Amino acid sequence: MDGRVKVVGQVERVDGASLTYAEFVDRFMAPNRPVVLTGLTASWRACEDWTLPGPGDLRRPNLSFFARNFPSPLVQVADCSSREFTDQKRLEMSMQEFIDHWVGDPHGGSAGERENSLLYLKDWHFVKEYPDYISYSTPTFFVDDWLNMYLDSHPMHRDSDIANHKNEVNCSDYRFVYMGAKGTWTPLHADVFRSYSWSANVCGRKQWLFLSPSQSHRIFDRYMRSSVCSLNDDISEKQFPEFNKTEWLECIQEQNEIIFVPSGWYHQVQNLEDTISINHNWFNAYNLLWVWNLLYEDYKVAKEYIEDIRDICDDFEGLCQRNLAANTGMNFYDFFVFIVRFALANIIELYHRQQPEVATFLGESAHHFVYNLKSIRNVASTMTTTEAFTTENLRSISEDNRSAFSNVKRILEEENFRRLLITLSKSYEHIHRGKINCLKSCTSYLKGCLSVICLKSDCNIVDHIISLIDEVCVPADLVTLIDSALADASF
Repeated sequence: MDGRVKVVGQVERVDGASLTYAEFVDRFMAPNRPVVLTGLTASWRACEDWTLPGPGDLRRPNLSFFARNFPSPLVQVADCSSREFTDQKRLEMSMQEFIDHWVGDPHGGSAGERENSLLYLKDWHFVKEYPDYISYSTPTFFVDDWLNMYLDSHPMHRDSDIANHKNEVNCSDYRFVYMGAKGTWTPLHADVFRSYSWSANVCGRKQWLFLSPSQSHRIFDRYMRSSVCSLNDDISEKQFPEFNKTEWLECIQEQNEIIFVPSGWYHQVQNLEDTISINHNWFNAYNLLWVWNLLYEDYKVAKEYIEDIRDICDDFEGLCQRNLAANTGMNFYDFFVFIVRFALANIIELYHRQQPEVATFLGESAHHFVYNLKSIRNVASTMTTTEAFTTENLRSISEDNRSAFSNVKRILEEENFRRLLITLSKSYEHIHRGKINCLKSCTSYLKGCLSVICLKSDCNIVDHIISLIDEVCVPADLVTLIDSALADASF
């Protein structure tokens, strides 16, 4: 792989234990730059339970531990030697079958078959399957994770023809475990939703090659339709005329190191040793626009693909949105429900940080919520002219979708929203722990308010928000709500 690309630099390596959250944001998250973080996994149970001693200080996978303790009915496995469209062929098998193949069990096939078939366990929803087994803790730098916060309390889709059982399992969360032998690999790609990701090596080593978003057009053909699938291939200069101009960053990720993958960076990864890794996809205010831009671009492709049936289709926009959800994992209505809820949660947190009894301690952290709300407002303002939110098309959407973003009082009283607010409030308490510990935080979640910093027994936050706006029917309404909340907070 190395000789086929021009490597111009190495990914920066930083001691995570001495890096503050603000420094991480300023140096890496906000400017969208990759980094390798060290010193953050020493306390993880996974580093002990999932590994055995190897040469020197290195560890190796404890495969029998997985077979004994995590007998998942089926796991998803990629065959690294077989391609299916633009990805590797996917298989489903039991954990025992996967481990038998890895270690070369005589009943797992001939030696030749095993040698020619490198299997890589990917996208295992370990946290969802085994919630009581706490194998690791998410580093502080990555806890502002709106995607997984949301999916822990909300479905991704609300339309019955999209939210089928299989789809909901795939969307249950974006926290994964990967396990693969030396030589297994992941093809060139940018992450789902153009999210951030972080990947921690519990054991083993990986080689990463990164391409900056400013150069991503160079891995596509002249029509921007197809892209290079693998850096291991002989890449046709005729088909991809700009590829030879690409410049890559490289990283050799060692055991116990965590790599931060920013939005839109294409990357290809190869396991240099037998490896187990923990991986999360996530997004927040800093890359929310990346998510919307991907949805919009994929929507245009979906719409163009069926444009010739517009005149004979009773609900053309609805069909476009269903196809978008199937292809990308989310559609415009799913996304709007998502950002309305995060806007409301951030307004609640900002409101409390403006109260006299806590402002002395938490005034600085209020700027975090102001930034979040401005980011949501920026995205909502770009959505105001989209066809999906015209009066005619809104009449055609399901009542489940419409009520999920329109009735503010109903949203604030939903149990799912309350769970989301608790999680978000606790996450920011964790990020700003040094200041919030100055308060005697409320832990009983008094009736009417679920912010962990609320000290009032008669909090009127619901009435306050309703006084700003009682319905959010279209993106322009969300812009109005945020503007009112920011003006009310004197920012």
